[in-house]
Amino acid sequence: METSLYLPVKAFLEKAGYTVKGEIGGCDLVGLSDQDPPILVVCELKLSFNLELILQAVDRAAVADEVWIAGRVSAKGKGRESDKRYRDLCRRLGIGMLGVSDQGDVSVIVGSVTPMPRTNPKRRSRLMREHQKRRGDPAVGGSTRTPLMTAYRQQALGCASALAAGPLKVREIRAHVPEAAKILQGNVYGWFERVERGVYGLTPVGLEALERWGQKDANLPVVAT
Repeated sequence: METSLYLPVKAFLEKAGYTVKGEIGGCDLVGLSDQDPPILVVCELKLSFNLELILQAVDRAAVADEVWIAGRVSAKGKGRESDKRYRDLCRRLGIGMLGVSDQGDVSVIVGSVTPMPRTNPKRRSRLMREHQKRRGDPAVGGSTRTPLMTAYRQQALGCASALAAGPLKVREIRAHVPEAAKILQGNVYGWFERVERGVYGLTPVGLEALERWGQKDANLPVVAT
C-alpha cells in the first residue's frame, strides 16, 4: 500500500527542513518550511510510477511551491524510474521524483528545481491553514477509505472530551477549543445536544466517537473540567 512509503518520504522531507503531515486537502504529504513566507511542498505516493501519479502532481502545482512524486523502485530495474522519457517529462514539468527501496531508503531520481506556478491562491491558503491547525500528524499519507483526522475533527473531539463528564457552558470549553461555539452549534457529526441556552451535552453518538478515536490517538487538546 502507498502508506508503506509515507514514513520514509516524511523522514526525507523532514531532514530537508520541512514540517510534514499526511492527507491534507487530498494530498498524500504536505510540508511547510519555517521560512517567512513558508515554502509549501506537496508529495504524492504510488507503489509504482505511472501516468496517474504525474497527473496528480500537475494538479498539485496549483497550490505548491515544490511538487514531488514518490514510488517504489523496481528491484529488477524495469520500472518507470528507469525510463528516460518519464524522467525527462518530470524535469520539463518541474516535478521531483523520489525512489523508495524495499528497505525504506529514499533517493532523488529527479530534483524538483523548477519553480511550480501557483494559480489557485485560495486552494493553497486552505491547504496551509489545515496543515497549521492540525495537532501533530494524525493521518498517514496514502490512506484511503478511512475517515481522516482533520483539524476540525480534532477540535470536535476536544469538545466531546470536555463534555464526557457532563454538560458544560460553551465558554468553559472555548479556552481550550477556540472554535467550540461554531462546532457545538453546527453539530456536523451529531455528537452534541443543546441542554439549555449556552450549555451543551454529549449524545450517545459522541460517546461512541470518543471510544473510537481516543484522546491520545487523536492528539486532542487537553481540556480541564
